[in-house]
Amino acid sequence: MKTKKTLFALAILSISAVFGQKKNNGKIFMEHPAINVVEDFVKASVAGDTTNLASYMAEDFKAYNGTSDDPMGQSSDQAAFFRSVMLYHDQLDYFSIEPFPGSYPDALEYKDEQQNNGTTVLTWNQVKGVHKTTGVKIDAAAHRQYDLNKDNKIIRIINYSNGRVLDEIGNSFADRTNGTIYNHHENINTIRKMIYAFEKGDLEKAYGFYDEDAHFGDLNSFKTRGISLAEQKEIDKKIFEQFDIKNIEMSGYPDYLEYEMDNGRVVQSWWNFHLIRKSDKMAIELPVFYINDFNEEGKIVREAAYYNEKLLEQPAKVASK
Repeated sequence: MKTKKTLFALAILSISAVFGQKKNNGKIFMEHPAINVVEDFVKASVAGDTTNLASYMAEDFKAYNGTSDDPMGQSSDQAAFFRSVMLYHDQLDYFSIEPFPGSYPDALEYKDEQQNNGTTVLTWNQVKGVHKTTGVKIDAAAHRQYDLNKDNKIIRIINYSNGRVLDEIGNSFADRTNGTIYNHHENINTIRKMIYAFEKGDLEKAYGFYDEDAHFGDLNSFKTRGISLAEQKEIDKKIFEQFDIKNIEMSGYPDYLEYEMDNGRVVQSWWNFHLIRKSDKMAIELPVFYINDFNEEGKIVREAAYYNEKLLEQPAKVASK
């Protein structure tokens, strides 16, 4: 028994030794001369001052895209980096590079031969601007690693960012279609059948056109955006308690938009609801604009409604003298 306990204790010590080992390889600073270099470097890049930029860069400077499939094979030298900087400076209005909210740069001062006693500065930024030609807005997060040598010259930059907004800028230089617009389609038929079922008070049929996980949005209120089918039924119940539907007429004709991007299916429709308020028998004409998203099975999965809710309010009584 004593032997088993001894072996168990040795095993615990062995595990502790494996997971508890630490080796100091330098220090982390929140204030450091290398951070000052990087901050001045960023200011010069926003200003498009390549002469000033060059003063902070080592002769063997290289820049890399950290999200590339082959980052080491697609490095940029000083001249190529300058061209990239000037693209942002020349093509963006309101161009800025700011610290990401709540973040600050770190300087890592290494003490090993591999890093040659250099310093690495890590930054987390927010890149902003509006492309002058396409109007595409950039408001993107980016992370950069700056490696500096013993002379505080930048020898390497590794940039990590999402390039989708740049793709959008590139795509916006040419006209392109994004699907087909229909004025007759089965999904349009569904919207008509759903609206007229409501007109006749046939709620069971009307709700049958929705997916059970459908969400609804009343654009007049933040409280009724993204609500469930069950919650929408309660709202509809209150409306039917307060108003009689005399008639619903289509305004113009619905459009069905079948998008290529994101596989979208949307019906846009315009209606005039003729209502009678039960409390005072007031006749009300309420224009309503609907946006209904469909799934592949032809069920409505999302609905947004635009209308003037002021038209439904009962006028305040004027006190007699």
